[in-house]
Amino acid sequence: MIAVITIIHLLIVLALIGVVLMQRSEGGALGIGGGGGGAGGMFTTRGAGNALTRATAFLAIGFFITSLTLAYLSRGGAGGSVLDQVAPSAPAQGQSEGGSGGGSVLPQLPTGPTVPTQ
Repeated sequence: MIAVITIIHLLIVLALIGVVLMQRSEGGALGIGGGGGGAGGMFTTRGAGNALTRATAFLAIGFFITSLTLAYLSRGGAGGSVLDQVAPSAPAQGQSEGGSGGGSVLPQLPTGPTVPTQ
């Protein structure tokens, strides 16, 4: 199931890249989709722009749906949050479980000036 959705997801991604690159941009980027227009119709500059905009919207919706579906399926039936699966970290070296006064989670810094030795 995951393999099929992954293949569909990759096809949508490739189509989305192609459609975005074909769109006419104001900056003149690739702009393959905008060409000389004839006497009205689907492939005039405005008609091609509308079709490419619609195609981009549909492909983007498909991309989000397949992304969410893959994220849901990758959980593998484990309930709860990802943060619930993280093991608590061990206390730092030389510190007790409860910490040393004040409950600071930062490591204890040495007090007093340090003089470099040569």
